[in-house]
Amino acid sequence: MLTAEQSIQSISGKILPNESLARYTTWRVGGPAELLYLPAHLEDLSLFLQQLPHHVPLTWIGLGSNVLIRDGGIHGAVIVTQGCLQTISMTETGLLRAEAGVAAAKLSRFAARQGLTDIEFMAGIPGTVGGALAMNAGCYGRETWESIRYVETINRLGQIRLRSADEFTTGYRFVSLPDDEWFVAGHFVLSKGDREKSLADIKSLLEKRNASQPTSFPNCGSVFRNPDGDYAGRLIELCDLKNMRIGGAAISEKHANFIINVQEATASDIEKLIEHIKQIVFQRCGVTLVPEVRMLGVSTR
Repeated sequence: MLTAEQSIQSISGKILPNESLARYTTWRVGGPAELLYLPAHLEDLSLFLQQLPHHVPLTWIGLGSNVLIRDGGIHGAVIVTQGCLQTISMTETGLLRAEAGVAAAKLSRFAARQGLTDIEFMAGIPGTVGGALAMNAGCYGRETWESIRYVETINRLGQIRLRSADEFTTGYRFVSLPDDEWFVAGHFVLSKGDREKSLADIKSLLEKRNASQPTSFPNCGSVFRNPDGDYAGRLIELCDLKNMRIGGAAISEKHANFIINVQEATASDIEKLIEHIKQIVFQRCGVTLVPEVRMLGVSTR
């Protein structure tokens, strides 16, 4: 494996070998990254990728809200955009441009303060713009790609491209994206709105979220995708699984599609609980639940 000192030069961002990933995920679990990189800006990210040996595996993490990092950690390089790539601006053509590391909730509020509407719902997405673009994140009946006109991507060679939304196929929690290419910014086309109404709508949405979701415990958001015509949370609750616990991980009493870290859970605890939920729901309801969360890294089980 490469070392930061020997293989990557002239980088402004931070390069941290053997860095624990628990602090970079909302579940607060996970082993170390062999090499962690926090980019200073897009040009810095491009320079890093240009120098990263092609044989080194590469993993991207945004806010860490839709991933389960296994206890054995991740081999290769991990790029974390949270706290980085945070530029938000209006383009000359009137589009709202946001880089991958911008929190979805921050983008929603920024748009509202500019008198723009259509993405108030993004205040309820516990992730970054990069993650929202990659999985077409959504809530309350809306999805990210409904407002996308262009995206900026970067490939393994560090080349940045501006691409039209028409070049991608999108669906429920799905976006087509070539291998070795990642989203680094989105250009949103938004409608003129009422600033105060949009801010009030965001406040109401967050109050609704706090009332229905276990926001006081570390969690990843919804664990499973909703099956066609139904809700994962309803099925899990129907199977009397609320409050079930494995190690330090538990199914939330507040919302059955949330697994919370109640007492120093390990990634293994959470993964076992996910597998148990899938098994019981299939046995009792005949429905195969599909995890929305991505499981990454090396298992120690």
